[in-house]
Amino acid sequence: MTLTDHNLDTAAESCPETEFDTYPRPQLRRSAWTDLCGQWQFAFGDETKTGFANRPTTTRPIIVPFPPESAASGIGDTSPHRVFFYERDFDATDVQHAGHHRGRRLMLHFGAVDFRAEVWIDGQFVGRHEGGHTPFSFDITDALSPNDGHRVVVRVEDDPRDINQPRGKQDWRDHPHSIWYDRTSGIWQPVWLESVPTTAITSLHWSTDLPMAMVTAEIRLSQPTHTPARIRLTAGNGEILADEQASVDGQAATVRLHVSALEHGRDIGDLQWSPENPNLIDASVTIGEDEVASYLGLRQTAVAGGRFLLNDRPYYVRSVLSQGFWPQSHIAAPSPQGLRDEVQLTKDLGFNAARVHQKMEDPRYLYWADRLGLLIWGEAPAPYAFNTVSMERTATEWFAAVERDRSHPCVVTWVPFNESWGIQQVSHVPAIQHYVRGIIELTKAIDPTRPVVSNDGWEQIDTDIVAIHDYATDPEIIRQHYRDRASVQELVDGIGPAGRRLILSGDISRTPIMLTEFGGISWEDGSDPEAWGYSTVASAEDFHQHLAELLAAVRSSGVLAGFCYTQLTDTMQETNGLLRADRSPKLPMAELRQIITGQTE
Repeated sequence: MTLTDHNLDTAAESCPETEFDTYPRPQLRRSAWTDLCGQWQFAFGDETKTGFANRPTTTRPIIVPFPPESAASGIGDTSPHRVFFYERDFDATDVQHAGHHRGRRLMLHFGAVDFRAEVWIDGQFVGRHEGGHTPFSFDITDALSPNDGHRVVVRVEDDPRDINQPRGKQDWRDHPHSIWYDRTSGIWQPVWLESVPTTAITSLHWSTDLPMAMVTAEIRLSQPTHTPARIRLTAGNGEILADEQASVDGQAATVRLHVSALEHGRDIGDLQWSPENPNLIDASVTIGEDEVASYLGLRQTAVAGGRFLLNDRPYYVRSVLSQGFWPQSHIAAPSPQGLRDEVQLTKDLGFNAARVHQKMEDPRYLYWADRLGLLIWGEAPAPYAFNTVSMERTATEWFAAVERDRSHPCVVTWVPFNESWGIQQVSHVPAIQHYVRGIIELTKAIDPTRPVVSNDGWEQIDTDIVAIHDYATDPEIIRQHYRDRASVQELVDGIGPAGRRLILSGDISRTPIMLTEFGGISWEDGSDPEAWGYSTVASAEDFHQHLAELLAAVRSSGVLAGFCYTQLTDTMQETNGLLRADRSPKLPMAELRQIITGQTE
């Protein structure tokens, strides 16, 4: 469902309660949970006062998880505010629906709250969290009053002027300008209750080694235990791939499962994951009283010989830049169905990948990319200053994001920096260069299985993929720049297309080259004086011709291992999408698909 009517009743329908496919944390699912999305009470807070006692006494309804700046929330106030209060009641029925009873622990989960959150239950403080894109949870069992009714209060602080916080495309000015958009503050991903045993699985990660016929499960627990873990893997056709018990000694365990179906040269095409065949393996993990459902994909990524490799074979990446922004709900999805539709639209256009730009996307989007088959480049939202505060915030949030998403088979590349945002002086300040290298190494320490683009666009340090942004409007210039390796080397040896050096350090002689931003053709009806793009056309015929010529020039390259077109949808004043902001295509879908793929179906 896409929100078309922003009244509260309609908006509330966008948060279904228990659909399996819309569970907020798709790779660590329990059967019982209570969705706390829907109507809350809301007020802007006094920026000079802190704490629970200073919450406003006058509130109005808001629909969670839509940010108060958005129309879908029922508030629709885009002016700058710093402090926000949310309140909601829940009762014994909600607690029971979450599977809770004596001897268990009741958890309150938040998918994402931008930027700093403090939480109280029945007037008792239960915890705080900082980081606008990453999940957090609190054990609220001991804070519950003996009454049947309970109240959760959330105080959020999101300074609209603070360029030290990772804000991505959210504008720090009062009104959107250039390529920055209206802000998304407060709760913007699901809130839910869930009951767990005292010894509970708190995180679960999967990795695969296809040549060695191995699947590895990394399990973290709420407390130490000596209870064995049982892990079961099942293929889509019902074939049991593994069913093993493994000892657990402590609060974390790494379990390696031998999958005999992957060995002895068997054709595993029906088991491997790829965009063309997005096969998922169902998984269950049981430790003591806790049982969770999960899934994984059998796939590997690498770079070698100037190519991106998927499952040890060269794979040409046809990607699109996705802002993940909707007019009615901003960076919050308008509905769970909206996330599925976004993935499907991207595939229908002929792309096999998306670079989610300056945003750590909702895990349910990644679930649909896993299930429908779409490669994803995971990118960090940037701050716009370099200092110890911005470094700490970015590193902390990036660590949490990589940790959250590294089991998704769709995620194939990490992008911690873009166009030197937040590291503007990286070309000549050694401290910034050390920081960039540190983040690259941190990323690979958390996840050594994926390539890392060090600074998408230019001024790259020890990058695994040379990612170039080139908004030349003349297709012949694009053709000349990327004709062969020697042509690209001329760019590397000189000054790149954006007037910046492309490579600051590292041997790129065998590194894949990708054109990761280009195009940006603006075509709209002329009614918006703020409409903006990298080039402008005036008609459908001109749009078709210019787009087709640019894509043909890119495909003619003998060196490019892939591309990323800017961009999927119009986004506020950026009218350079293939689709309009309402996701309607600017040309017939079949026509766009033929232009993008170069194939007539």
